[in-house]
Amino acid sequence: MTIATVNPATEETEAEFEPYDDATVDERLAKAAAAAARWRTSTFEERARLMVGAAELLEAELPDVARTLTTEMGKTFASAKAEVAKCALAMRYFSEHASSMLAPEAIESKASRAEVVYRPMGPVLAVMPWNFPLWQVVRFAAPALMAGNVGLLKHASNVPQAALYLESLFRRAGHPDGVFQTLLVGSDKVEAVIADERVRAVTLTGSEGAGRSVAAAAGRALKKSVLELGGSDPFVVLPSADLDRAVAVAVEARVQNNGQSCIAAKRFIVHDEVYEEFTAAFVDAMKALVVGDPLDNATAVGPLALEAGRRTVHEQVTDAVEHGAEVLCGGAPLSGLGWYYPPTVVGDVTADMRVHREEVFGPVAMLYRAADAEEALRIANDTTFGLGASVWSRDAEEQERFLEGIEAGMTFVNAMVASTPELPFGGIKRSGYGRELSAHGIKEFCEVRSRWVS
Repeated sequence: MTIATVNPATEETEAEFEPYDDATVDERLAKAAAAAARWRTSTFEERARLMVGAAELLEAELPDVARTLTTEMGKTFASAKAEVAKCALAMRYFSEHASSMLAPEAIESKASRAEVVYRPMGPVLAVMPWNFPLWQVVRFAAPALMAGNVGLLKHASNVPQAALYLESLFRRAGHPDGVFQTLLVGSDKVEAVIADERVRAVTLTGSEGAGRSVAAAAGRALKKSVLELGGSDPFVVLPSADLDRAVAVAVEARVQNNGQSCIAAKRFIVHDEVYEEFTAAFVDAMKALVVGDPLDNATAVGPLALEAGRRTVHEQVTDAVEHGAEVLCGGAPLSGLGWYYPPTVVGDVTADMRVHREEVFGPVAMLYRAADAEEALRIANDTTFGLGASVWSRDAEEQERFLEGIEAGMTFVNAMVASTPELPFGGIKRSGYGRELSAHGIKEFCEVRSRWVS
């Protein structure tokens, strides 16, 4: 297998790495187990000091790290810099709050003392995707390491430089040897690592297929797993919405990270009363986006990360057209070097189209016309996914109706769906289970122990 950086904008191979052999993997697992035994006895104060040190290093190296992210997977330089800064923010957040999040909880009982305490599990394997090469990892690693666990990272094979950088970052910040390591291996090695008795749990962010595979392996090994899978998030626009703001955020929500985000808005469900006005403004705004070199500050949309990914996106759009959809802008790969796909809006979407049933991982928006609020809610929930949802309304009663009725792990009103350290991140239905971030996320990889003293 190949572990390499192939620049999506130029299609040139910029770096190649040899996968680790079985002996190297075993050595790293042994190192993780030894580190876990020591790290779990460290204090929150010690962990916080080292985590803040990692944040400071990351901030100092921000431009260079951001450039690596851009050349590895094609995100714009501006979004890469924002990703790096967000990672440092999360590191600081958990360095400050981990101790209180995991403080012992006194329980009222007949005992003279009863309490619940949280203790680290040990080595946790993180199987991570390429779309946010640093953030996806840090939102696991910052809380997990602060809880006293150690991390083993199996990153996507097209972002090896990001993977190796993260190992280097934690090591240079002073984390003991083995507390955070990268495993440069293919997906065919994941099951064996999960089965190894030195690994206590696994977390995955990725596709539904990858989630099924990892969950099955974890189940066979009787180990905890957390899955953050795909999404086909609805973006619902109702008559009372601030349409100018809704259109502006709709564009950002669809093309963020070149459209390659699990929480990007994908299905735009617009009430009949404002459908024509919203659609005209939305299509014009999508057409106006600059597509090009992701290192150019004028660029709004860079290339897709993988040639195969662009091919899948176009197959999905082609299928929609064959089933009666209308392409209102975009709709075909751009010629020349680089895996570019233009901002695209597909109208007249119906349930028999792939774009309705599947996640579309590129800058393609699907438009639906809803006769009323009830139909909008029905369309929003007509999906096997349940990650995020964005609802636009200035009517308080309507807001509450959708907050309660939307089937999603995260619902945002008059804002785009986003991840933030203080709120739990994760989905329902086939978008996975378990949570990252917040007090809920840090406890996912903790042993919950009850104590009773008579």
